Amino acid sequence: MHASVYGLLPGCELVGAYDHREERATRFGKERGCKLFESREALIEAVDALDVCLPTDLHCDASVAGLGAGKHVFCEKPMALDVREADRMIAAAEASGKQLMIGHCIRFWPEYAYLKEAVDDGRLGRLVSLNLTRYGAFPSWSADNWLADESRAGGGALDMHIHDTDFALFLLGEPDAMSSRGSLDERGMSHIFTTMSYGPTVVHLEGGWNLPAGTPFKMAFRAIFERGAMIMDNGPLTVYEDGKDPMRPEFSAMKAEGGGNISDLGGYYHELAYFVEKVVTGAPIQTVTPQSSRLSLATALEEIRQAKANA
Repeated sequence: MHASVYGLLPGCELVGAYDHREERATRFGKERGCKLFESREALIEAVDALDVCLPTDLHCDASVAGLGAGKHVFCEKPMALDVREADRMIAAAEASGKQLMIGHCIRFWPEYAYLKEAVDDGRLGRLVSLNLTRYGAFPSWSADNWLADESRAGGGALDMHIHDTDFALFLLGEPDAMSSRGSLDERGMSHIFTTMSYGPTVVHLEGGWNLPAGTPFKMAFRAIFERGAMIMDNGPLTVYEDGKDPMRPEFSAMKAEGGGNISDLGGYYHELAYFVEKVVTGAPIQTVTPQSSRLSLATALEEIRQAKANA
């Protein structure tokens, strides 16, 4: 998906890639028409910016290596497996003076960005409650099935559910209180339910990957305001406002390639376009700072701690 986006961005060249699996690397190079490097170090030497799409347990070392070599780094979410690794990444970015951005794509997803605008400008009044939902079958497509290893992926609560944890924090900040429960299996905390309170506003999050194989992926939210509601449920976003007909905002769609759950490049395009713009212009990254990504990681880990204690 990231390669597809870079192919669409003007002034941006996909220089090459590195993958320790020779067959996969060869196929990728042919598909993308890019150079294949024999080592991570050789790739880092050749680029202006590094995009880290490795398993979560490798995020920290790869990002620190890129930043240490004076390269900008975009790293997929979750930022790392624990906050100590996140702190290493932040320190490396500060020491290098280069940009570090974590791929919290939901902040850039058009429907979610529209919701944030409505919360920020108060067009429907105060946000009364919000449900954020993200679940499906276990993603069995990962290399060497690394997503099934909690020591590498952190379970569904960290790998999948962190999208909604991050968006809740992006939307409303740190909650006044939080309570989590969930389902624990051999892959870790595979499904989790969290309730956050912000004064009178209640946010409920549900996410995980313990549904049967073949179960469709679901990404949804339901926001209730004083004077209306916004609902997205595996389909177009619909806005309901008191005294008006329902309205569906229009957003451009771009077909995604490369597997995964999502058929629309959506937030992937917008987040990488934002990253490239900041790298080119030298302006600081503000929409997803490393510190905010660290907070999302710390919050997700606290959700998992609570859920395991209550399991």
